Amino acid sequence: MANVAVSLPQGVMALPSAAAPSPDAQAKARANAVDFEAMFLSTMFSHMFTSTDGEGPFGGGGAGGVWRSFLSDEYAKSFAKAGGIGLADSVYRSLIAQQEARGAQK
Repeated sequence: MANVAVSLPQGVMALPSAAAPSPDAQAKARANAVDFEAMFLSTMFSHMFTSTDGEGPFGGGGAGGVWRSFLSDEYAKSFAKAGGIGLADSVYRSLIAQQEARGAQK
C-alpha cells in the first residue's frame, strides 16, 4: 500500500490531536468500567434469584436472602472480569473518549 500525503487547503489549520490519557488513567478507567458492568450484572442476577425463596442451597429465611445477594455479587464480579457481556468495553471507550476530549481542550 503506497503512502499518500494529504495536505490541507491554504488557510485551513489542522485540529490539535487529542491527548491520549496516561497509562494510569487508562487502567483506572478500565477498572471502573469493569466495576460498573459487575454492578449491572449483580442487579440482573439478583432479579433472577427473586423467585428462588425456599429452594436451593440457602433454603428460606432472611439469612438465605443475604447470602444469595453475596452470591449474586460474586457471580457478577467473575463474569465482568472474564469479559462479561461487553458493557465494560463500551463504558471504557466512552471514558477514554471523554478524557481525550478534556485533554484536547486544555
